Parts: sequence; C-alpha cells; structure tokens
Amino acid sequence: MIFYFSGTGNSAWVAERMAEALQDRTVAIAEASVQERTYALRADERLGFVFPVYAWGPPKLVQRFVLRLKIDKPSYIYCVCTCGDEAGRTAQLFESTLRKRRWHCDAAFSVVMPEVYICLPGFQLDSQEKEDRKIRNAVARIGFIAEALRRHVRQVRYQCHNGPLPFLKSYLIRPLFYRFLMSPRRFRATDACIACRRCERACPLHNIRVTGKPVWGATCTHCLACYHVCPRHAIHYGNRTLRKGQYNRFLKERFQ
Repeated sequence: MIFYFSGTGNSAWVAERMAEALQDRTVAIAEASVQERTYALRADERLGFVFPVYAWGPPKLVQRFVLRLKIDKPSYIYCVCTCGDEAGRTAQLFESTLRKRRWHCDAAFSVVMPEVYICLPGFQLDSQEKEDRKIRNAVARIGFIAEALRRHVRQVRYQCHNGPLPFLKSYLIRPLFYRFLMSPRRFRATDACIACRRCERACPLHNIRVTGKPVWGATCTHCLACYHVCPRHAIHYGNRTLRKGQYNRFLKERFQ
C-alpha cells in the first residue's frame, strides 16, 4: 500500500508509477486525512509513503497523518521523497516521526523532479530541457527503487540526495521557513482572475474558496498548486512571483 501526498502532481506521478511497477495500490493522504478509516495490510505487504520535500523535510501534514494512521504495525516501511534538487535530512525527519509509533523506516529514497518552489529570490523553475531530462531520469530511478523494494532491501544508509549542509537546512532553517515563509496570507489574485475555480479544485486541502476571487483559509501547506494551475497566471505570492513562470506538467491535464 502506498500513501502519497502531492500538490503539483510530481509525487502523485511517482506514486502511480511505483504502484504500477509493484502491482500495488495507492491512497491519497489528502483524502484519507479527513476519513475515519482503518486500513489493513495483506500478509507481507509493504507500507510506502511518497511525498514532496518542503523546506528540506517532509510536509507536516504527512507527519501528522502518519501519527494518526489506523493500521496494524507493518513488517516493512519505506518512503520516497520528491525534490527539485536536494532532500536535506528529510529521511531522518520522517524516521523520527515513525519512531513515535515504535516503527522503523527500512528504506528511503529520493527522486529528483522538476522544480516547483519559486517564492523566494533565487528560486526559479527549470528550463523545458532540464524539466524533460529530470522526468526521463525519474523513470529510470523509479525502476531502480521498485526493484529494491521487491527485494525488501533494508538499508544501512538511506539513498537520498541530501545536498550540502543538510543538518543546517533541515534542523535550523526549516523551522524558520515554517514560521515566516509558509503562511497563506501573502497569496492574492490579480484582476486577471476569471473565477474559473481551478485553484479551488486543485488545492489538496480544500483551503480555497472562490467568491469572485479566490480566498485562502488557514490550512495551507504551501504546495503552490493554486499558483501553478491558474490559466491566467493571476495568482501570486506577494510580489515575489510576478516575473516567474508556472509548472503545470501534470496539473494542466487534470484540471482542464
């Protein structure tokens, strides 16, 4: 069983391809989070979690979901995190969450996918050439991961691309990101908005209501699906995204 969270579609795409390779089933965390349901694993079934890296760590909503998940203790747990470049200590932070349930992460992997985050100076989307190259490489990477999971590999070291200064980013800078840079208050829609409601439908947490223009609630995880899905590029995060592009490789197809 593969539980996944995805905003712009990168992690959903990875989870679906993994499920196909492993003949497994997927469950969307955003939907499962609002359901009071108990899940059952088949004998020797793997329990997987696929999610994006936010501020060099797992999304907090994923961590909360793991702690509340009603399921028998699995015999094998793994996680796959998607990132534009580096994961920091995401695997270690996820392992810390599992330990609170007396569980253990047997294997962890990262898959490099196209860049999504553009809310700070210096953060840019990939060129089309680089985006396409990342997708091609991700296909091969998913095949490698699926083969490792079939063998129930138990890793001494996680196979994640930490990047430089991972401890600093995941344990010192990450809390500052959540405190100062991941609020929905700066989101706004310009007069280019046509009230098409794509942002409302794309929000995995149902945190947006369109009443003339979109209004953001408090339960935002900063996935940026609303920004990237807008067909008029009318949604912005303050003025920081005014001259930046959109990544809608998967969103465009799903939210016509």
